[in-house]
Amino acid sequence: MWRDARLYQILFLGLLLGAGAWLRDFSLRPAQVVLTFAAGWLTQAACERLWGVRRSGTLSALITSFSLSILLRAGNLWAHPLAAAAAIGGKFIFRARGKHLFNPGNLGIVLSLIFLPGTWTSPGQWGHDLAFAAWFVALGVVVTSKARRGDVSWAFLAFYLGAIALRVAWLGQSRAVWLHQLSNGSLLLFAFFMISDPMTIPNHPRGRTAHAALVAAVAFLWQYALYRPNGPLWALFLCAPAVPLWDLIWPAAKFEWRPVTLKGDRHEPRSTPSVHPAPVAPAGVGGPLGPPLPHPAA
Repeated sequence: MWRDARLYQILFLGLLLGAGAWLRDFSLRPAQVVLTFAAGWLTQAACERLWGVRRSGTLSALITSFSLSILLRAGNLWAHPLAAAAAIGGKFIFRARGKHLFNPGNLGIVLSLIFLPGTWTSPGQWGHDLAFAAWFVALGVVVTSKARRGDVSWAFLAFYLGAIALRVAWLGQSRAVWLHQLSNGSLLLFAFFMISDPMTIPNHPRGRTAHAALVAAVAFLWQYALYRPNGPLWALFLCAPAVPLWDLIWPAAKFEWRPVTLKGDRHEPRSTPSVHPAPVAPAGVGGPLGPPLPHPAA
């Protein structure tokens, strides 16, 4: 079995991209996908070199490129690679308390919608097929359980769908309206493959629950009070600066992707304190304080 949850996410996002293009006829050209991945990889490599990062973040760059290919649409060839460059570069530029502030895929999409003409998202591209919804949940549960961050996905869905249920009851609408939202493929994709990113959510379970509630509230108001589309995407972007606050209120060990060996031969995602003591190297290797710590942006 794979030890890194990102490998599962890459596999599942690849399957979703292929299924979407084959079954849902996405308005996405192969050249856009190729340019997205090329720009993402090149930006990751350039930033690692510029910031002196000694640990590769190629897997994270692949996940971001898949997210942009699945969610972002453009009428030209240059928007996707620019979005990928902005998304990856944002990991290194916007940082707080040892973590990158914004979800890279979310940042690339929002910046594209703001600054790049001819870009859009299509929340209805996955439809409301129960079979697709079941697959989203099944694949999402595998990824979030491997990273041990499924609590934020379920909390967000509970708060957001709960608010919609109250609205449906208040307006006297039929239960089918709520079930229509429950089977929304784009909503489930967001819940299990975007807001659950362990590098950009609070470290403590209470912080993650509070953050999920905040994102759900902003998404609900954006969608049903302002009557604007893409509520969850904008809510995650707008609420990202609150993550350092949750980490300050509820301190906890910071998540890291590096696997560690525990009992037997098991390898689990690693959570480490935000402040690391300087490693001590053997005599004659890297000086008395040892080699510098790697930059955690990867």
